[in-house]
Amino acid sequence: MALDVLLTELIISLGYLGAGLAGFISSATLFLPTPAFIVIFIMAAPQFGFNPLFLGISAGIGAALGEMIGYGIGYGSEKLALNNYRDKLKVVEKYFEKFGGFFVITIFAATPLPFDVVGIFCGIMGYSLRKFIVATAIGKVIKYSAIAFAGFYGIAWLSKLFGLG
Repeated sequence: MALDVLLTELIISLGYLGAGLAGFISSATLFLPTPAFIVIFIMAAPQFGFNPLFLGISAGIGAALGEMIGYGIGYGSEKLALNNYRDKLKVVEKYFEKFGGFFVITIFAATPLPFDVVGIFCGIMGYSLRKFIVATAIGKVIKYSAIAFAGFYGIAWLSKLFGLG
């Protein structure tokens, strides 16, 4: 049996904790996308009996905690980044101020936009860790809840359509 199948089965067997673990792993791996969204989509299938909202909350909180790694890398490389990229960082900082950092973080976290860059940037700029985690959690819960509900209703619909359920 393939490793990805074994990991998926393990995560499903852990239930909501597994959903949180999938979200954490997916967010902790910088610049390497992992298919947590596929696992959450599958876990939400009615035959597994999970509540899609609770799956979204679990995966979203796990993902927000995983994003602290990118934030920490940015925070740790602050001096290097400020010395070498000061002009570029000023431009991004202006957008953060114009649109509100909390809002920008939430939108990036809720969409498939490249969020790792946002976490690193927030760490470099010394953005409040508490605000970063809350905004990230809100966005990730929205994202993973949408995926879970799509899995819940989509798989049920496809099963009926093809006479499998």
